[in-house]
Amino acid sequence: MPMFPLGAALLPGERLPLQIFEPRYVAMIQACLAAPQPRFGVVLITRGREVGGGDERALVGTAALIGSCVELPDGRFGIIAVGEQRLRIVRWLLDDPYPRAEVEFWPDEPDGDPAAALARVGELTDELEASWHDLAAKSGAPVPTFADPPLVSEPTPRSFALASGLPIGESDRQKVLSAAGPTTRLHVLADALSDVIAVLQFRLL
Repeated sequence: MPMFPLGAALLPGERLPLQIFEPRYVAMIQACLAAPQPRFGVVLITRGREVGGGDERALVGTAALIGSCVELPDGRFGIIAVGEQRLRIVRWLLDDPYPRAEVEFWPDEPDGDPAAALARVGELTDELEASWHDLAAKSGAPVPTFADPPLVSEPTPRSFALASGLPIGESDRQKVLSAAGPTTRLHVLADALSDVIAVLQFRLL
């Protein structure tokens, strides 16, 4: 599969707008558009930069389907892709003419009833919002936008949608992506929220 290492983790269900200008990725998008399903994989760069290669990459990522694409006069592409199912890297191939890998799709594994973990994430989200508003009142710091709770009820898409709407770092988003199943994912998300709340409360001292 063609692969696009990025400085951000893409979760299933998220939109991914990209400006494609580096020649190898222009070639990749052209190849994707010629395929029956214009799809590529996205993995987080764990060390290094997006431009120029020589990066270190996570081994769990997300397949992204190109939903719209505009070719600009200077040869760049503007695309919007949507994260679909997650994947694991089986083996990296040569980055020639662009990054490629053998991959396997990785559906969620059954890991118990998510109800208690879901309730805990809800409690922590309320606490996080309250802490942000307290900090804003004290220092004028802006309050991040919190997405409305997802309407989906299925555990897997709900767990990803919850993580997408909360202000956690890329390493935590990668841990969310790499969790075995929805219940484990919600526990990982709860731990990440607890860390963010602890930082905010320290700033309030």
